[in-house]
Amino acid sequence: MSLRLFKNDFFLTGINSVVVAERHPQADFPSHDHDFDELVIVWRGNGLHIWNDIPYPITCGDLFYISSRDRHSYESVNELALDNVLFCRERFGLAADWSQLLPDENVSQEQRYWRLSTLGMSVLRDKVEELAKECMKSEPLSVQLSEALLMQLALLLLRFRQRPDSGALPDAHQLDLLLMALRANIAESFHLETFCQQHALNPRALRSLFKQHTGMNVSHYLRQLRLCRAMSLLRYGSMTISDVAAECGFDDSNYFSVVFSRACGVSPRDYRHRFIGQGGKISLSLMTAE
Repeated sequence: MSLRLFKNDFFLTGINSVVVAERHPQADFPSHDHDFDELVIVWRGNGLHIWNDIPYPITCGDLFYISSRDRHSYESVNELALDNVLFCRERFGLAADWSQLLPDENVSQEQRYWRLSTLGMSVLRDKVEELAKECMKSEPLSVQLSEALLMQLALLLLRFRQRPDSGALPDAHQLDLLLMALRANIAESFHLETFCQQHALNPRALRSLFKQHTGMNVSHYLRQLRLCRAMSLLRYGSMTISDVAAECGFDDSNYFSVVFSRACGVSPRDYRHRFIGQGGKISLSLMTAE
């Protein structure tokens, strides 16, 4: 059963339209919804974000636009640090096209999940910190300034965000390049050494950088991506188990079944039936280190 969170428990007064809820770290949190909208910006670490029953392996740079009609939870977190920027649309006083700046439930879930570049994150962090200080004041001028800062933040997100499966990032940092390459290679073999040769990078230094920012190694993260993709295909599609395995980068469907069973505690076939039979309840251990 999903928890319900209320604006009265988070916003300073009945006129404040935005507040920053720092989660440094973010602990496991059960499925919940709320009577406000929020931005979720992930700064470091890793975890599993279950959003309307769809699993997302999350790490630094992930961005979600969550509406009041959504429900979500966090599982298997590991040094996960994020900020929730909560806002009440009905309290906005500044004239702006807020539905474009902050996509709501009228926009598909797929179009409300993005990734941020390393450069973008450094700029956005300063803006979020500025907003976090201003939104804790209740005088009318601070309420207006907080809303103006939220507008600036939303505009910066438009500038720095990229589709998760995009093949390129402007002003890309080597970590950005690697994360994008991993997402683009879910169905194919990925070799870090080859990737580093193509981009003139040092494999050892890149492994260390990846571990520092995400809290896991490269192969572990790629496995998470593949298994979450497999769960979505098993839930929503009609592909055979063998086709799901191939789509998720497993040449051997038997090996795929072994890996999936270890991570989810149930075989792909049983997962498909149990998921439907139990109305979408899932229990995962994808984030356990290898």
